[in-house]
Amino acid sequence: MTEAEIIELIDSSLAEEFELDREDMVPSANLYTDLELDSLDTVDMVIVLEGAFEFKIREEEAVRAIRTLEDIHRFVITKIEQNN
Repeated sequence: MTEAEIIELIDSSLAEEFELDREDMVPSANLYTDLELDSLDTVDMVIVLEGAFEFKIREEEAVRAIRTLEDIHRFVITKIEQNN
């Protein structure tokens, strides 16, 4: 899977789960202020990503550091690279 395919899967999965407008989903979008997610949505986000990519996310510190859509992209891409 290419980085572009990974990013597309992340964006489409999150857009569907949280009913987000795709045009608002730019890499610099802040999850909390721009996309209006909250701390409970973070738990759902982890579940969505685990389902989409079939891996477990246990790095609580890393997840807490995620603020933007690009942070999610980088996190997932790094996770996939580490598992290959």
